[in-house]
Amino acid sequence: MSSRPSLRPAVVFASGQLLTHECWAPQLAALSADYDLRFSDHARDETIAGMAGRLLAEAPDRFHLVAHAMGGFTAFEVMRQAPERVLSLVLIGTLAPNDGPAQTERRQGYIRLVEAGKFAEVVEERIPILVHPARREDEHLLAIVRRMAAETGAETFLRQQRAIMGRADSRPSLQAIAVPTLLVRGAQDGITTPAHVNEIVTGIPGVRFEEIADCGHLPTLEKPITMNRLLAKWLGAQNV
Repeated sequence: MSSRPSLRPAVVFASGQLLTHECWAPQLAALSADYDLRFSDHARDETIAGMAGRLLAEAPDRFHLVAHAMGGFTAFEVMRQAPERVLSLVLIGTLAPNDGPAQTERRQGYIRLVEAGKFAEVVEERIPILVHPARREDEHLLAIVRRMAAETGAETFLRQQRAIMGRADSRPSLQAIAVPTLLVRGAQDGITTPAHVNEIVTGIPGVRFEEIADCGHLPTLEKPITMNRLLAKWLGAQNV
């Protein structure tokens, strides 16, 4: 992520686990003419705090932060470390609490599979919870998901899993988020729940919530036109 100066408003994208910059390809095409788009590096750190610190070190002084899934965990940490640098916040398909015992055990199971040389099995096991049920036979979409996972690789996946497992509970710090915030969730998200939405909506003062119909955990790819419209409208309103 370059820190070069730009006259256009800066937008930093923070991606989810097993996802690459390709998950933002429709947004890059739609927004790049008006915004200086950056992508945070979420592949080298074993802690969410480390990912947040790296994002801040590579980002411009002030920026809009658009975060998906694990990127949302990073965004919450950014808001604890340097809230004055964030102009606005968009949270997509993410949640505020840390893992409970069941989630930790599931992640440990993923780690055991990867360590046994079965990384591809982990990817295939996750696909049903990532996309809307009607898109589980969408070969174009699934090819993108598999390609991003392959580019991420097993070692980076393990780092990301350990970072997620060790993350802080962000619920106590939600009230301190004072920047304009948009929360987006696919109505059929297989990872986040309405209860997770409620925690963020009741926690962050003035947050705006948008639910995308007929959409799973990957709205940037599953519903790109809707997601592009939401982001363009949101970012435009912050820069009037």
